[in-house]
Amino acid sequence: MSPRAPRGWTTSADIAARVRRRWDDGSLLTAYAAGAPCPRVEVPIRGPAVREIGAELAAVREWSARLVRDSGEGAAYGLTLREVGGRAIGRNTIPARAGVESFEQAWRLLGVGAQVARFDAVREVTASREPRLVGWVARNPLRALAVADEWPRLVAAVAWLAGNGGRGWYVRQITAAGVDTKFVAAHRGLIAALLDELLATDPAAPADHIDQSRSRGAGFAARYSFAEPEPLVHVRVDAGFAGLPPPVTEAAFRLDELARLRTSARRVVIVENQVTYLAVPVPAEGVVVWGAGFSAGRLGRVPWIRAAASVIYSGDIDTHGFAILSLLRAGVPHASSLLMDRDTLLAHRDRWGHEPSPTRARLDRLTDIEQVLYQELVEDVHGSAVRLEQERIAWDWVEQELTGLRWGWG
Repeated sequence: MSPRAPRGWTTSADIAARVRRRWDDGSLLTAYAAGAPCPRVEVPIRGPAVREIGAELAAVREWSARLVRDSGEGAAYGLTLREVGGRAIGRNTIPARAGVESFEQAWRLLGVGAQVARFDAVREVTASREPRLVGWVARNPLRALAVADEWPRLVAAVAWLAGNGGRGWYVRQITAAGVDTKFVAAHRGLIAALLDELLATDPAAPADHIDQSRSRGAGFAARYSFAEPEPLVHVRVDAGFAGLPPPVTEAAFRLDELARLRTSARRVVIVENQVTYLAVPVPAEGVVVWGAGFSAGRLGRVPWIRAAASVIYSGDIDTHGFAILSLLRAGVPHASSLLMDRDTLLAHRDRWGHEPSPTRARLDRLTDIEQVLYQELVEDVHGSAVRLEQERIAWDWVEQELTGLRWGWG
């Protein structure tokens, strides 16, 4: 009769699973990279009770022999044995504890020799090309190991970026060997982590070399003092505005160039939505500007907009719409709002939407009437996270409001 398979008795796979936890959390490789002793892992072995040995002696012997074979004579783990038995079955020696106390045992037991060799190559490249990252590799071994094939290029990219920020260059101008902007974009999060480490440990780096207000994602270039494309400001104009040729009725400018224009306008309309911006007539002696969300706040840096006799902002009726209006008034205190009132909101109840993440910020630059409506939106007086997007306002309602301004619309 063949021996039954043991149930619940510890196997070499169970021992490996306990050790693998130390691999998966990086602690084994971190200790290895730091030259520290291998973290010892002790595994109590669950085996047969004395009363089971007589009935399943063949299975017990096979189980015990397999644990011994799998240990590789101590190459994968050590075993502590104990004697069990008595008169009925005789004395038998079975495994009681397993122990892993060296890196060599751990690598053999887990079968990760090839991965450790790759990690060693990462450490060698780091030590020879950018020693200031040795500590990061030791603390983040699995992250480094995951990109072992790309590591030389990553180190080259990081070294170039660390040395060339603040020169007014774009990341596109990178000249590190084998590195281009697509490579940087593909590994942006990791490169950012390495740059933070490198610049934080560089005594020659300016204290403000990392702009912590910028993210490692969308704000990557600005975070490390590289130039980034500036959103253009779109403006619809009367013929001849700012010396433009008469056929030109719309233009887009960099903000700093828009601010340097030697021109003037009596009336400025700043509109949130692009299609509404295109549809609103250009007022006499004036311009229509596409505000494009929180970019509208930048328009206060344009002298001729600040100097305009009348500036109107028209945005969404939601909490962020009023936040943008308040931001605009930081630079243009006399700006007024249009189509951002309770009557407009309530007249379009069937067109309301839901604001995904309303703000509850204190807005000190709203008029009393605007402040009341803003608080109603914050407190969900009209419903939960009510939002009326500008493009949902009926066009005849828009035309009626524009006519009421008596601006001499063209």
